[in-house]
Amino acid sequence: MVYKVLISDPLSEDGIQPLREAEGIDVTIDTGLTPDQLATKIAEFDALLVRSQTKVTRDIITNAKNLKIIGRAGVGVDNIDLDAATEHGIIVVNAPDGNTNSAAEHTIAMLMSLARKIPQAFYALKHQKWDRKSHVGVELKNKTLGVIGLGRIGAEVATRAKGQRMNVIAYDPFITAEKADKMGIDYGTVEDVVRQADFITVHTPLLKETKHLINKEAFDKMKNGVQIINCARGGIIDEDALYEAILNKKVAGAALDVFEEEPAVNHKLLELPEVIATPHLGASTVEAQENVAIDVSEDVVRFLTVGLARNPVNLPSVPREVMKMIEPYFHLSEKLGTFLSYLTKDVIEEINIYYSGDLREVQIAPLTRNTIKGLLKRHLGEHVNDVNASYLAEKKGITVNEHKSSSTKGFTNLLTVEVKTSKSTRKVAGTLLNGLGARIVQVDSYSVDVVPEGHLVFIHHKDQPGAIGRVGSLLAERDINIATMQVGRSDVGGDAIMMLTIDRLLEQDELDQLTKLTDIYGVTSIEL
Repeated sequence: MVYKVLISDPLSEDGIQPLREAEGIDVTIDTGLTPDQLATKIAEFDALLVRSQTKVTRDIITNAKNLKIIGRAGVGVDNIDLDAATEHGIIVVNAPDGNTNSAAEHTIAMLMSLARKIPQAFYALKHQKWDRKSHVGVELKNKTLGVIGLGRIGAEVATRAKGQRMNVIAYDPFITAEKADKMGIDYGTVEDVVRQADFITVHTPLLKETKHLINKEAFDKMKNGVQIINCARGGIIDEDALYEAILNKKVAGAALDVFEEEPAVNHKLLELPEVIATPHLGASTVEAQENVAIDVSEDVVRFLTVGLARNPVNLPSVPREVMKMIEPYFHLSEKLGTFLSYLTKDVIEEINIYYSGDLREVQIAPLTRNTIKGLLKRHLGEHVNDVNASYLAEKKGITVNEHKSSSTKGFTNLLTVEVKTSKSTRKVAGTLLNGLGARIVQVDSYSVDVVPEGHLVFIHHKDQPGAIGRVGSLLAERDINIATMQVGRSDVGGDAIMMLTIDRLLEQDELDQLTKLTDIYGVTSIEL
């Protein structure tokens, strides 16, 4: 059988060599197609390779009668309708590792340019000013680099900074102090990093939790004269706060490759002489463009020939009869994982998932992946999905165990998720109630009955008269309506919990006020 592959965006010839060399694959290159032309042409092809120019819309996918796989030569897949691809049983793959080296090198280049004021000095020289006094820089040796986000790129940056004889302190929610020590770097919280670093570089995805992670409060905690680098995602740094911090001399300089809104040609930060910038060039090297093309070409060959893909970004098709059995549990499994992601403060080492009752009879692998996705998504972002969740957990050093049990604790079905760290074990259990839908029925050792939706507040407190009233009064003062409340206790006068469903997410100062109430041990705001 011959598989037909269409390449609709310019890719290097070296990058598509894996396709050229594979037996049973016929390659057609046709760039510059209009959407209508592509929609007409796509019907005869088994695979489509694109970069960012081609928009793979639902209309195109609907016309792709033989299409089995879409390859994106790059990291992002925002030009591909993933939902439509999934609905039509088409797997989508990308190349998440191909630009790691280029992005790390660009970060180091920006770091050194910032330290030595190279762009400013060149600009002055171009304008016929031989000005040495205004461009005195600083050495990197013995300075501390703070790295927020120690994934592929962040880890490469840390390694290269060590080569410049810098001290490195890093934060990442999936890195332990022991792992950091093996890398020869210090480990700390975000606050530790911003307080101790002379230079700070961010390498996290842009999520709700990381948007404006570096804000006015963070700048206030930094050393005077700190310098900032962002070659990751626009929005991680609050640009208005950065602008004010530079004007106030708190920040001595900033190097930016990304902005919240791009192109950023008229951005006010570019008016400041302390700021150097590039137009989102982190992955713009000949090698990176070639590497991503090679990676995605190899994945397309692998999938067409043996049915396996290394970097899938959407859910593969599941037999209709199997999906009908497990679909009611998809929502529950992800919500349980997400719930635990809020309760688990330390690095996850082990995940145990227990399937009881009716759940012993279903195909559990998709549910396991969905549960892991719920756990990881809050920290790693939308690129975590049912397909790559298990792979990402393995890469993070997390052991995942599946168990089938006959113990249902009185429920027809019971799904229990347990997360272990070096310091604690947290557990949540859920079920489906006939006619009522998903429920959380247990948190740690406490029995509850909570719908896993909306804005929740989990409160650990001492079982004493007045505790519930104090919480209710404080929320009433802030005009926060309580929709539901569940309470549970271990014994009279011992530890107890409250689980509230409220009409909006709590602000940080409201969480702080709740925590300060008498007999309250801890408060966690949860969004499901």
